[in-house]
Parts: sequence; C-alpha cells; structure tokens
Amino acid sequence: MALTLSAFAIGTTEFVIVGLIPSLSASLAVPLPSAASWSACTRWRRCRRALLTALTGRLPRKLLLLGLMALFTAGNLVAWQAPGYQALIAARVLTGLAHGVFFSIGSTLAAGLVPKEKGASAIALMFSGLTVALVTGVPLGTFIGQHFGWQATFLAVAVLGALALSAA
Repeated sequence: MALTLSAFAIGTTEFVIVGLIPSLSASLAVPLPSAASWSACTRWRRCRRALLTALTGRLPRKLLLLGLMALFTAGNLVAWQAPGYQALIAARVLTGLAHGVFFSIGSTLAAGLVPKEKGASAIALMFSGLTVALVTGVPLGTFIGQHFGWQATFLAVAVLGALALSAA
C-alpha cells in the first residue's frame, strides 16, 4: 500500500499544477504563459529519469525509494513555503527528481515483493495510485488550491508523502 500511496501523491503533484497555474500566476505576479511554461520540460525530465535510474542502480531499492519519497516530501514542503517563482521552480525540480526514478524502481520492487505469478498484479496495484491520482487527486488538489490557496495543495501532497514514508 505504501507504493500505491506514493504513486498517488506523486501523480497528484505532477498533474495538479495545470489546475493551479492561474492562481500561481496571479499570486506570484508571473505572466500566465510563463507560469504555464514549466510543464514544457518533459523532454529534459525523460533524460534526467534515465540518467538518475542508471546512477542509482546499485543502491538497495527500498532504501532508494525511501530516499526518493523523502526528497519528494521535502520538495512539496519547499513549494508550500515558496516565497517566489524561482523557489517554486526549484521545489518542482526536487519533486521531479523523485518522479521518474520512483516509477521505474517502484515497479521492480513491487514485483519482487510477491510470488512471481503475482508480479503483474503488484505492479498494477502500484500504478493504480497514479490512476486514482488523475481521477481524484488532481481535481481535489485543484479544488484545495482554488479555495485555500495553491500553497495548501502542496502542503496536502507533502502530508501524503509523509504518510507514504511512514507506511513503508
């Protein structure tokens, strides 16, 4: 369940940003096109994911995932307290470091936690967290951001990250 909750938290923070862009733009006095541009770094993210996965390949998987979730949680806490646009971008980079590596290593770990014939089901269970994030986490995070401020969304996701860490 810790892997599923982690996938939910990561999926929520990754995609909720789209719903928060208007309030981020207004709050941080950043033009809307500039605020929207940070989701355009997908190609760089793919390269970074492959590099980080290769560099961390020798680390024990569970320890690596715990470290990634700690980094993810810290990044969301930084986003919650971000005083400006640059600090928020830095926080998003921290959370993004965890994102790609988590899913590649997490699926391997999930499959290894169960008998071989149940490996696919374990991976599917982990990725169900991402699916649920898209269906419920993103709309809920957007709602929280619109009613309580975008910072509250990042705090809520940081709490989810801490819960996932404590469940591991």
